[in-house]
Amino acid sequence: MSGGGGIPRLVIAAPSSGAGKTTVATGLMAAFAEAGLAVSPHKVGPDYIDPGYHSLATGRPGRNLDAYLCGPDRVAPLFLHGAAGADLAVVEGVMGLFDGASGMGELSSTAQVAKLLRAPVVLVVDASSQSRSVAALVHGFASWDPEVRLAGVILNKVGSDRHEALLREAMESSGVPVLGALRRDGRAGTPSRHLGLVPVAERRAEALASVRELAARVREGCDLTALLALARTVPELPDAPWDPAAEVRADASGDRPVIAVAGGAAFTFAYAEHAELLTAAGAEVVPFDPLRDEQLPPGTRGLVIGGGFPEVYAPDLSANAPLRAAVARLAASGAPVSAECAGLLYLSRAIDGKPMCGVLPAEARMTERLTLGYREAVALADNALAAAGTRVRGHEFHRTVLEPGAGPRPAWGLTHPERRVEGFVTGGVHASYLHVHWAAEPSLAARLVAGAARRAPVAAP
Repeated sequence: MSGGGGIPRLVIAAPSSGAGKTTVATGLMAAFAEAGLAVSPHKVGPDYIDPGYHSLATGRPGRNLDAYLCGPDRVAPLFLHGAAGADLAVVEGVMGLFDGASGMGELSSTAQVAKLLRAPVVLVVDASSQSRSVAALVHGFASWDPEVRLAGVILNKVGSDRHEALLREAMESSGVPVLGALRRDGRAGTPSRHLGLVPVAERRAEALASVRELAARVREGCDLTALLALARTVPELPDAPWDPAAEVRADASGDRPVIAVAGGAAFTFAYAEHAELLTAAGAEVVPFDPLRDEQLPPGTRGLVIGGGFPEVYAPDLSANAPLRAAVARLAASGAPVSAECAGLLYLSRAIDGKPMCGVLPAEARMTERLTLGYREAVALADNALAAAGTRVRGHEFHRTVLEPGAGPRPAWGLTHPERRVEGFVTGGVHASYLHVHWAAEPSLAARLVAGAARRAPVAAP
C-alpha cells in the first residue's frame, strides 16, 4: 500500500457530459480492485450518486472533491485523507474537463482538481460519430491549458474493428496515447432519474451486476498495465491529510450523545466526512432506515436527515407512522435536528399529499422544473447548526417545491447568485434545501454535537 502524498492516481475526464466517464471510471475502479489493489474512489463535484457506484466497485467510501464547496486548499488534504493506505486512486471528473462553477472560470472544474492533485488526466472520448476528427478534438483539449497533463485517451462507443483502426491511426499524430477502446454496449446500463443515476441503495443486486460487467468491459478494452504505470508517475503532494480530529474537539467529559443519521434507499445523499466529523466531535453516530425502522435508535439526542429521493418513497415513508411520530417528538423536545433537501421534505406536513412528520408548517410537491446550482449563504441567526453570521457555500438540486419556502426564521439567507431567504429554523430544527459540505465548515458538526450533549434522550411513549 502507498503512503504519504505519492499515492498513484488518475483523473478520468471527458470533453462533455455523456461521453462515458462514469462507465469508464467505475469499470477501472472495479477492475483494479478485482486484481487485488486497494482502490480509493473519488468524484469531482457535489454528486452523491456516482460515489455510491464507486464504493460498490472498491469496497471503500466514495468521496467528493469539490473546490467550490470546500475551497481549493482543501482538495488535496481531503484526497489524501480518503486515499490513505490505497494502492491507487481513481478520480472521476464532472461535466467537460474545463467546465466549472458558472461564471467562475476554472473553479470546481475537473481540470482544476487535476492540477491541485498533480494527477495525469485520461480523456474518455465518445467516438461514435467521428474518425479522424478525434485527433483534432484531443489536440485541442491537450493544448488548451499546459498545466493540465492530458496523458492518455480511452475511446468509448467504438462501432467496429474498422472504426477502431481508423481512430487509432488518427490518434498517432496527436501525441497522446490511446489507452483503451470500448465498444458500444448497453449491457451494463445504470438507469437514470431526473437528477442522474438511480442510487445503488435502490437497486443493489442490479448495481452489483452492472459493476461486474463494467469491470469485464474495461479489462477487455483497456490497457490496465499502462494505466497503472501512468498513475505511478505522479509526484508527492506536499499537503498534510485532512484530519477530522484536528478540526473539532470532543467534550472532555467523555459523554458521547447518540446522533441518529437517516439512511436506506430514501436517504442516500451523504458526504462520508460528515459522520467522521460528528464522531470526532464526540458523538456516537448510529444509522437508521426511515423505510424500515419504527423508532429512532435508543438514546437518540440529535438527528441528521440528508438528501435523497423521498418523493419516490413518499407512500412508504408515510406508512411508517410510528417513526414519523418519533421524529416529531424528538423535534418538539428541542433536540438538534439537521435536515437537508430530502430531510426538509420529510419534516414537512406532506409530500404530494402523503403525510410526513409534520414538524414544519409547509407542504411539498413534485414539479417539472429542476432547481440546480451552487449557492452562497449566511446564517441569519443563531441556530442548532450554525452561529449567526456563519457563511457557507452549498449546492441545491431538486424537482420539488416547498410551500412556503421559508419560515419566520429562515435557515439561510442566500447571497449568491440570487438573494432570498430559504429554509426553516424552529426550536432545535435546521431544515433547508441547501446541501453543505461540513469539511469546509467543521463548526457545524461541532455545534450539532454540543447541542445534543446538552439534551436528555427522548423516551418513547
